[in-house]
Order: sequence, then structure tokens, then C-alpha cells
Amino acid sequence: MSEWSLPDLLDGMHQGIQQRLAIARALFKHPVMKGDASETIWLEFLRLYLPARYQVTRAVVVDSKGQFSEQIDIVIHDRQYTPFIFQQEGQTFVPAESVYAVFEAKQSLNATQLTYAADKAASVRKLFRTSLPVPNVYGKAAPKPLHPILAGILTLESDWSPAFGAPLINGLAALDETGQLDMGAVAAQGMFARGENAYAFTAGGMPTTAFLFELIARLQEMATVPMIDVRAYAAWLS
Repeated sequence: MSEWSLPDLLDGMHQGIQQRLAIARALFKHPVMKGDASETIWLEFLRLYLPARYQVTRAVVVDSKGQFSEQIDIVIHDRQYTPFIFQQEGQTFVPAESVYAVFEAKQSLNATQLTYAADKAASVRKLFRTSLPVPNVYGKAAPKPLHPILAGILTLESDWSPAFGAPLINGLAALDETGQLDMGAVAAQGMFARGENAYAFTAGGMPTTAFLFELIARLQEMATVPMIDVRAYAAWLS
């Protein structure tokens, strides 16, 4: 009989992230340093466990009309089919067509941070995305319909008690469609995910591991990003 335990491995994954977030919160006293540490922990977690086809970075999103999003803590984007990613003085810019999901990483979940994450998500979703017919051995397939961009918030704790009670439910319900948050993980307390008709809230368990698996499942459902119209961006050269 194997000495290994799958539940123990999954719990170890979760405990590792929760403990790192808690240590960073206790160790760093300056709010900016504390926030940067939290972002880094979530970024490293997703970079380690998401399939290699997905890139995970802190970035600003840009579209072919020259519009920009706000800076996003965590952008999950394509690199395999996206021909360019801009780097300028330490800042990363990714084209809107390449984006699968965006998340904000914060210390605590509360009304202010919920609205903040929704505003960041809206700044990305409002951008224009191109989608060209896709060449294949049979000719050209129709342009891929644009997938909804996932958005959410990642924290260590919640300022609400209980974490998934009326304040969170009402706060999520008050968000408009452009700023709607699809998923969230509160590492010390649970996670939530938006379904077709309602949100599902899961308290306790292994929140970061559960969040990761649900995120991967939703990314799989999207398949690939649309074929970007590079010439639409090239038009800015003249």
C-alpha cells in the first residue's frame, strides 16, 4: 500500500499558501510592502500550478484602439498564440485578446476591496478585442467568439463575520455585469464561485486548492484565445 495520501498532498498545497500569506502579513508592517508580498505569493502559486500554456503576470492590458486598463495585480494570459507582449521600464503590457482572467490580490475581503476589484475587472472587460478567421488545412474556420474574461479577488482573510454572509452576497449582487466577480478565494476561510444562476459559497476546507481546481476547469472550458488581428495594432505605426 502506498505511503502517499492525495488528501494530504492537496492540504499541503493549501497550507503552504495560507501560511506564506499569514507570515507575510505578520512580517511586513508597511502596507505597500505587505500588499506586494501578497501579490507575489499568489502570482508564484498560479505560475507553479497552472498549465504552461498560461502566463501569469502583473500587467496593464491594452487594445488595438489604444485604450488601456488599470494596472492589474494578476493577469492570466496566453503566450502561445499571442505574438507580442510589451515590456517597458519594468511594466508589462498585454494585448486584450490574450487575456483569460484577471484577479486582485488583497489582505482582506471587505466592501471597499470588493468594489475595487470590480472596477479593475471592468477596466479590462471594456477594452476592444479582435478575432480573425482561423486558417486550417480545410481553409479558414470562423472567428472564435470572444470568451467572457474571468475576474475575481484573492485574500488571506475576510473582515466580515461570517465571511460568506449577507454583506458579501449583497455586495456581489450589487455589481454590474462589467465588474462582476466570478471567483474569489479567502485562504483562511473559504471560496466562492459564480454559477449560471447564483453564487456557490464554500466555507472551510482547502480554499486555495479548491480555487485552483475550479479556475483550471473554467480555463479549460474557454479553450484558446481568439486569433489576434496584429495589423490592427500595426496601424499605430503610421
